[in-house]
Amino acid sequence: MAENRKIESDIKEKLVAINRITKVVKGGRRFGFAALMVVGNQKGSIGIGQGKSKQVPDAIKKATEVAKRNLIKISLKDGRTLHHDVKGKNGSGKVFLRAAPAGTGIIAGGPIRSVCEVLGIQDVVAKSLGSANPHNVLKACVNGLKSQNSPKILSAIRGKKISDIVLKREAK
Repeated sequence: MAENRKIESDIKEKLVAINRITKVVKGGRRFGFAALMVVGNQKGSIGIGQGKSKQVPDAIKKATEVAKRNLIKISLKDGRTLHHDVKGKNGSGKVFLRAAPAGTGIIAGGPIRSVCEVLGIQDVVAKSLGSANPHNVLKACVNGLKSQNSPKILSAIRGKKISDIVLKREAK
């Protein structure tokens, strides 16, 4: 129980978007809110969640709980950037993420920046192409991050040493 609290305390939460939904009824309009959250531990775990409620704080709380339940692990190179350039797609949302040298920072806009900050990526260049809808851009970004292969995975698939794969990649 105490260990679970410790894990939750180092999780960083970031609000990506809030939408106001209007339902027209006989007496007028009823407003509801939908929140989109990204959570991560800044060490390679990330989760996205959506929550709906009549009040904004409740919607944010629901979205955060969903995001914490859906945490996934992403491998990072040196704990600061991507292993290689990746493209992600979800619906009409397309993203392009490119690994960058140390000291570059996060050059990304909107939802992609939120993902990189909570994931622990410090150096990346990213571009959102296609849809600007935060839901699609977020999911496309996570799909792209999940699709990357670390040298460890590649060495296991090919039956080679990690050093052989890393040397070949840097020789390009």
